[in-house]
Amino acid sequence: RHLKRLFAPRDWMLNKLGGVFAPRPRAGPHKVRECMPLLVVLRNRLKYAVTGREAAMICRQKHVNVDSKARTDTKYPVGFQDVVELPSTGEHFRMLYDNKGRFTLVKVGEAEASIKLCRVTRV
Repeated sequence: RHLKRLFAPRDWMLNKLGGVFAPRPRAGPHKVRECMPLLVVLRNRLKYAVTGREAAMICRQKHVNVDSKARTDTKYPVGFQDVVELPSTGEHFRMLYDNKGRFTLVKVGEAEASIKLCRVTRV
């Protein structure tokens, strides 16, 4: 399935005139409406790439870890409380919501990046 840019979730904060399509996240650990593709994280949020092709090259060279696992898929879903690591720069970011309900990447330390926060569903 395709995803038009206008119908992408608002918390991705994609501009309206930046193209026709938006990258649709693959099936994975998060729901489509509760995650953001790794391509959008690298290109639009962290500004490590200008185009989608540059972001794909960064991923293919295994320069990006999500929850301390190298991810080569640009459409991999990054969701709430996931840690995006860039080993070449030594930076760690945790995906959180801001007070308006949008995704933000908060820079965390190396000690906190190794901790995976989760919720208890049943005791």
